[in-house]
Amino acid sequence: MHLVTGGAGFIGSHLVDALVSAGLKVRVFDNFSSGREEFLEHHKGTGMVDIHRGDLLDIGAISSAMKGVEMVHHLAANPDIRLGTEVTDTDLKQGTLATYNVLEAMRKEGVPAISFASSSAIYGEADQMPTPETYGPVMPISLYGASKLGSEALITAWAGTFGANAWIHRFANIVGPRGTHGVIFDFIHKLKADPSRLEVLGNGMQEKSYMSAEDCVGAMMHLIGYCELNVSLYNLGTGDTCSVRRIAEIVVEESGLEGVSIEYTGGDRGWAGDVPKTSLEVGRLLGTGFEPNMASEEAIRHTARALISEIGL
Repeated sequence: MHLVTGGAGFIGSHLVDALVSAGLKVRVFDNFSSGREEFLEHHKGTGMVDIHRGDLLDIGAISSAMKGVEMVHHLAANPDIRLGTEVTDTDLKQGTLATYNVLEAMRKEGVPAISFASSSAIYGEADQMPTPETYGPVMPISLYGASKLGSEALITAWAGTFGANAWIHRFANIVGPRGTHGVIFDFIHKLKADPSRLEVLGNGMQEKSYMSAEDCVGAMMHLIGYCELNVSLYNLGTGDTCSVRRIAEIVVEESGLEGVSIEYTGGDRGWAGDVPKTSLEVGRLLGTGFEPNMASEEAIRHTARALISEIGL
């Protein structure tokens, strides 16, 4: 039995699909604050997915869900980086403290392995592009990034102290069907509200690495099967980038709307804590034999089509 925290969420539900396709039984632990039951609807009645509704801040609940588990995939977290600027303990609680509870429950129940969804946000405004896993010192500029870095430290400490095996995956921006937040999601909702104009936060020159959710979970599964180290740390991305300006153009193109005015609010970042440019060095990942199916721009277009179909325009 594999446990997926946040398994009803965007990336989590894609991982559940991949695990089930590999013949593994899955227990989902989710508080459904952003996860959705319909993302797992197709697994009902199969006997492969067991859903536990609970909060990771409740150590008793996660300890109960940990019984009989051989590996944890810890994806649950605050999905909205901007929320941390308004409610400043959000990432501390939903990120770092939640990770502590997961690790402590694993220790008590004797679960030996964890795969963790970290983020490129831990690098902050890195002066080395593309940024390799060995870059340092890492100085995140968002509370979200800080919570991910704190969680990484807790995981490596647990591995060193209690002998757990850990896989830490530093995600690029992950996009795809079932998305519930992010720039593509926001653009589609803005166009739905006003089909004549699209507001873009910042100057549109923000440039980041993107990866499809399907490729992301494929990489996670591949690395778990490939690596035998006590702690394995990998950037997950496609090795290229795409600008917010280009994303806006792609969403407008896929919407089929005519005469849309793309308007920029100005400044080099969309919000406080936003990193204007990220580019991940993924040579270590590619060196394991993994190849993503979609580059950044292709993943963005694929996502725009899927979300337009899901949300409607």
